[in-house]
Amino acid sequence: MNQFDRDPGIVPEAPAAGVPPASARPAPFHHGLVSRLRNYFLTGLILVAPAYITISLTWWFINWVDDLVRPFIPIAYRPETYLPVKIPGLGLIIVFITLTLLGFLTANFVGRKLVEVGENILNRMPVVRPIYNSLKQIFQTLFAKGGSSFRRVGLVEFPSPGMWSLVFLSNSASADIAAHLPDTEHVAAFMPCTPNPTTGFFFYVARRDIIDLDITVESAMTLLMSAGMVQPGDQQKKLAALAEAARVARATPPTRTAAPAR
Repeated sequence: MNQFDRDPGIVPEAPAAGVPPASARPAPFHHGLVSRLRNYFLTGLILVAPAYITISLTWWFINWVDDLVRPFIPIAYRPETYLPVKIPGLGLIIVFITLTLLGFLTANFVGRKLVEVGENILNRMPVVRPIYNSLKQIFQTLFAKGGSSFRRVGLVEFPSPGMWSLVFLSNSASADIAAHLPDTEHVAAFMPCTPNPTTGFFFYVARRDIIDLDITVESAMTLLMSAGMVQPGDQQKKLAALAEAARVARATPPTRTAAPAR
């Protein structure tokens, strides 16, 4: 209760001529300035942060490879022996050339025979054999021409009715596995965990129980890692909205509070 409610006889003072009431006055200038600074900051952060993280991870990977290869390079052949600075990327170049030469040698008759001898030795080791064979099949599937890596994204009803989870789909069940499954087409599915997509659940699901999604694997991975905060296709929309808000705020002339009449 204010003073006018306690004493009805008091008449509120009329505002001075030419001064608008408080409710009709424009917002203070500092609110528009803070809003513009916020939009500028968020726009710059969205532009710089992904590039900075990508460059940092790439730089870390190059240095990691260099540290692995450097002990195998004689000191006399290291560039830092003759130069005052360290040249990054030398180890990565050596690894690339070495793997390319190994692939070239393996393609001929002598190289194939040497590979067969080495694989025969590994296949005689009880513990090493299953690990080597599994990794070899995985790499052959991922990097061979026409490999069947994850190329489709779908939804399956999991973990309970009415709840849907993202899955990555690969191949249909092989004949040996399909013989033990119900008489319908089953597809191999991998359901990653959030926010770490390197772990998850692998299972076979009936093809009729899958809802195909028209999004890329990269978009689905981003959706999983962000726990649904980044929806497919809305990154550019958010960036464009922030840029548009900053442009409008810059084009709008600042408004100041009218000085009270004296």
